Amino acid sequence: MYSRFEGQATCDLLNQLYEPLRAYINYFQPVMVLIEKERNGAKVKKKYDKAKTPYQRVLESPDVSEEVKSRLREEYLALNPAALLREIDVRQRVLWRLAKEGTSE
Repeated sequence: MYSRFEGQATCDLLNQLYEPLRAYINYFQPVMVLIEKERNGAKVKKKYDKAKTPYQRVLESPDVSEEVKSRLREEYLALNPAALLREIDVRQRVLWRLAKEGTSE
C-alpha cells in the first residue's frame, strides 16, 4: 500500500517534523564519513573515518568560529535525545494518519 502526502496541512506537519529530526540527526546520530576509496580492478576498498555526529565534526573544525561553536554547545545542552525521539514519533504518527485518511486542503 502506498500513501500520499498532499496539501498545505501535510506540508506544515512535515515542516514541524523536520525541527526535532534535524536536532536529533545533527547532535545525536553518528555518521561514518568516507575518507578514502581505492579501486583494484573490480574490487573497491573503502576506508571510513571514526563515526562522529555532525555536531562533533563542527566542533573539531578549525574553520568554524568560536562564537558559532559556543552557540551550538548551548543548544546541545538544552536537548534531550529521548524527548526528541518521542516528539518525532508523535509527529510521524499524525502524518501517517493524515495520509491514510487522504485528507488534503
